[in-house]
Amino acid sequence: MQWKRTHKGERLSTTASETFNLIFVLLVVFQLKHFFADFPLQNRYMLQKQRSDWSFIPPLALHCGIHAILTLLIVLLVEPVLWWLAILDFIVHFLMDRIKAGPRYLGRFADISKTSFWVALGFDQMVHHLTHIWIIWMLVAHRF
Repeated sequence: MQWKRTHKGERLSTTASETFNLIFVLLVVFQLKHFFADFPLQNRYMLQKQRSDWSFIPPLALHCGIHAILTLLIVLLVEPVLWWLAILDFIVHFLMDRIKAGPRYLGRFADISKTSFWVALGFDQMVHHLTHIWIIWMLVAHRF
């Protein structure tokens, strides 16, 4: 039997079905969050994260801030005490996007006709999805 706590610290049982439903819903919600933050909500200014000098920081921080705000909204709805996961999402997204876009890093593989571009893009997306899966695990595990 699995247990969750109420806001008063009381233990209530939860079924495996409820847990799986929560995981599934969160997986879908985080996929939607990732899509909206990376495509419709990302503008030309934010794409300047590829610059080779330090001016990449403001556009990349704005882009990652959108990701963090959306993660914060999800976390506040599910398990508000874990609000700090939004900060972690910001940090991981910032680091991964800079590695992916930076001309000295994976950004040097910018030719979309080459396999290296697609491997770099796939690695970037994998890191983002694994971050979301870990956040979901934290949200679900904290409920018990």
